[in-house]
Amino acid sequence: MSEVTVGLLGMAVVLCLFLTGIELGFAMALVGFLGFSYIVSFQAGLNLLAKDVFHVFADYGFTVIPLFVLMGQIAFNAGIAKRLYDTSYKFIGHIPGGLAMATVVGAAAFGAITGSSPATAATFASVAVPEMDQYGYRKKLSTGIVSTCGTLGSLIPPSVTLIVFGIITEQSIGRLFLAAIIPGLIISFFLFSIVYGWCRIDPSLGPKGEKSTWKERMVSLKDVIWVLIIFLIVIGGLTWGYFTPTEAGSVGTFAVLLLSIAKRDINFKGFIKSIGEALRTACMVLMLIAGSTIFGHFLVVTKIPMLAADWIVELPYPHFLIMIFILLIYEIGGSFIDDLAFMVLATPIFFPVVIKLGYDPIWFGVILHIFVMIGCLIPPVAINVFVVKNITKIPFGVIYSGVVPFLISYVICAAILFLFPQLTLFLPSVLMK
Repeated sequence: MSEVTVGLLGMAVVLCLFLTGIELGFAMALVGFLGFSYIVSFQAGLNLLAKDVFHVFADYGFTVIPLFVLMGQIAFNAGIAKRLYDTSYKFIGHIPGGLAMATVVGAAAFGAITGSSPATAATFASVAVPEMDQYGYRKKLSTGIVSTCGTLGSLIPPSVTLIVFGIITEQSIGRLFLAAIIPGLIISFFLFSIVYGWCRIDPSLGPKGEKSTWKERMVSLKDVIWVLIIFLIVIGGLTWGYFTPTEAGSVGTFAVLLLSIAKRDINFKGFIKSIGEALRTACMVLMLIAGSTIFGHFLVVTKIPMLAADWIVELPYPHFLIMIFILLIYEIGGSFIDDLAFMVLATPIFFPVVIKLGYDPIWFGVILHIFVMIGCLIPPVAINVFVVKNITKIPFGVIYSGVVPFLISYVICAAILFLFPQLTLFLPSVLMK
């Protein structure tokens, strides 16, 4: 068989193995090892396996992943999400759909702390949906908004998926974080607008809540201020070069832990639980990267990425149509495979194509994540919908009827960023010259 044939067969085998239930990281490592051994030699395959696995798990730069995951788990177990939600509710809970809007604000802030889409969805499915039930909110609005705004954790810094993208493409994590801020705010604004407009058309969807006094609002702000300070410390220090990404993760984790201890929101048992959950998640992500590294080296010797890049660039179509096609592949693939896993699998193939087409890699990283967010919400995997369904026990049909209107905002945001890439690149160009 030719090298290209072996590569194509290897990709098909990876997908088949994943569908049997094998973790994608192990599937990519196995196929990458066998394919590399077939093309080069068995001894070279063994050397590749040992070197790549050791490199990923021993590399100092990769410690940024467990640190940011640990920061999110501590914040989750310390109840920071509930306080963010309560503060948001006190300011906007009295307008139609106000509790749903408060959920967007709380989820956006919590996503900035955790960087995890499923964790944000799980937290607000437990916190926000029961609150909205008490005020007579319809299930399709409450579960739909929680499923949707949970995806903000994939985009708003410090996003774990942005970190992984930066690592596998060797791009600046600080620039990626800055580039994601404006798109995150745009999506949040659209979610607000849809909730408000929907509830104005049908007031039974989201009745008004109780109006808080200004004294209650000011008192509640102290929790938001601390979260904002931590966010500014982490992102500001990373942006202006005071911290490396790993140091930023360390500082952010220590700050969240210190805040939680000072407020007596977490005990030793909760801390140990956070470490265990962070370790499990970090090992999963690192194994994905290790498997992707091995599989990527296998693809390199098959020359598929280079041939694909050359072939796609030579297509007689405008570059923007080719880019839309690539992004649609991410969206469709992400609807069948876990979104982070598919991004790790597909990026080594398509990233060289994007560079050859002349697109900015930072812009591509951000708009790619919007399509990853869409993938979190569309069948058959739809991890956020599964999380909300398992916690609330609401039927899938009801949740999806609430998700569909909000998907429109993601599509619109992606179109805006496609037409005006300066919105993505403005902050990195100004703050990281």
